[in-house]
Amino acid sequence: MGKRVRMLAIAGVPVLLGALTFVAPAASAAAAPARALPCRATMSSSRPADYTTVVVGVQTAAYARVTTVAHYRTTSTTHHRSADRSGSAHVPYYISGATPGYKVIVDVYVGKGTRKGSCQTWFIPHR
Repeated sequence: MGKRVRMLAIAGVPVLLGALTFVAPAASAAAAPARALPCRATMSSSRPADYTTVVVGVQTAAYARVTTVAHYRTTSTTHHRSADRSGSAHVPYYISGATPGYKVIVDVYVGKGTRKGSCQTWFIPHR
């Protein structure tokens, strides 16, 4: 007695059903998660003196929202800006009596529409 084989024709070509692996169609572009927005942050000085101004330079997408959060030893300071048409934003931080030698982490968050991104930089104040 012969084995029964089920066949299916796809685009006119016969295919063995037992050997065929069906793959679910790809999700539509609307349902796919948005690509991360680019984010690159640099400091104008990694070792600023107390009572000076240091600038966080951010490179991202044109006209993106930019939020920076500097985490000092005893407090955090947040600033908001918008990137210009080239995707650049400059966020000044006045360094008053920050703890000398304490590494201040600056978190940077960028957003445009449904896309978001983040990056980080740092500086160490000194007297």
